[in-house]
Amino acid sequence: MLPCEPARRTNLLDRATLVLNRSWSPVHVTTVRRALCMVFREAARIVSPESLMTFTFDEWVQQPAPSEDAHTIRSPSVRITAPEVILLNHYDRVPCHEAPFTRRNLFLRDDFTCQYCGRRTATDRLSVDHIMPRSRGGTTTWENCVLACVACNARKADRSLKESGLRLLRPPVRPRWTPYLNLRPSQRMDSWSRFSPEHHRRSARHG
Repeated sequence: MLPCEPARRTNLLDRATLVLNRSWSPVHVTTVRRALCMVFREAARIVSPESLMTFTFDEWVQQPAPSEDAHTIRSPSVRITAPEVILLNHYDRVPCHEAPFTRRNLFLRDDFTCQYCGRRTATDRLSVDHIMPRSRGGTTTWENCVLACVACNARKADRSLKESGLRLLRPPVRPRWTPYLNLRPSQRMDSWSRFSPEHHRRSARHG
């Protein structure tokens, strides 16, 4: 069964849009709904990821959809392509702080995947495991906490990695702040890679 139009529109308005500051550096991610409001209020312009041209709200409404399968918001009178990137008209500083340690951020860092067996599963089937158990002085930090599925958590119990015979998929690290911090990898747009610092460094090397 296909979703009804109001539900489809709501889902589309909640999709992610990358926000760039005036220097074209990513600063955060918002929703399509908020991005369109910002552009309508002239606080930002919409960026075409292909051409890097920028558009006001009125100019964007006049743009044809880039392809037949483009995500568009329709009303009786207009059809608007959902923006993937917007550019702020005023400077917004890039945050320098580290990613806060929260349960949600830990789930995002480990991509909802057990760090022992590699199984991706529902949130209620995952728990936060202390690599060095708290009963042995282990702390609740980025470097000592990973996601574990029910089976691996039961197997490890209150033991060290060596005692349990388990191995980590990768060492847990403290993530640096990024504009994509609150997104799962599947929510990120391919077009955003053009605006990443890594892309700029590669372009400079090959320029």
